Amino acid sequence: MKGKLIAFEGCEGSGKSTQLRLLSEYLTERGVDFIMTREPGGSEISEDIRRIILNGKNTAMCDECEALLYAASRVQHVKEKIIPALDAGKLVVCDRYIYSSLAYQGYARGLGFEFVEGINSYAISNCPAYMTVFLDISPKDAFERKHGADKDDRMEQLGLDFHEKVYKGYKALQALHPDICAVDCSGTKWQTAENIKKLLIERHVID
Repeated sequence: MKGKLIAFEGCEGSGKSTQLRLLSEYLTERGVDFIMTREPGGSEISEDIRRIILNGKNTAMCDECEALLYAASRVQHVKEKIIPALDAGKLVVCDRYIYSSLAYQGYARGLGFEFVEGINSYAISNCPAYMTVFLDISPKDAFERKHGADKDDRMEQLGLDFHEKVYKGYKALQALHPDICAVDCSGTKWQTAENIKKLLIERHVID
């Protein structure tokens, strides 16, 4: 593949949406050929699956079903959108990817990394990320910054204890995978954006 896939990860409220918007503006100014996408979602079928996963009414969804839906959404997204963009030489910036499933379902849900890696084997084998930017901020600080959880988002409504486990999952993954690069989010959004730009330059993602 000619292009590079960069994933952005973080706990709920970590500021991914803001940082991805600022990065999009920066890449556009620099004339970089890129696309922004997200998971779950990113393609029509994957967006339909996203609505099922995040629907606050689906409280009876079991953990295994949740993990499999994320994996199904990812396969469609990878085949329909990400791989064609990479083959065309584009930079693909994705809001969440494999490590989200490992942190949320593998670690916090207790399904285990092996189970989650198994059901995501297509994406892992055929479309690995070049690098992952982890926006490092604790769930407590993140929720305080965004004034609480979204009442319509099933994942955000799982409570602080669950999201603390997610954070621990990300830190455990960071220790295992050197492609995960943590960015301190304790400063202003502008400081975080500058840190991200420096990181992408250091990793030869952008000039």
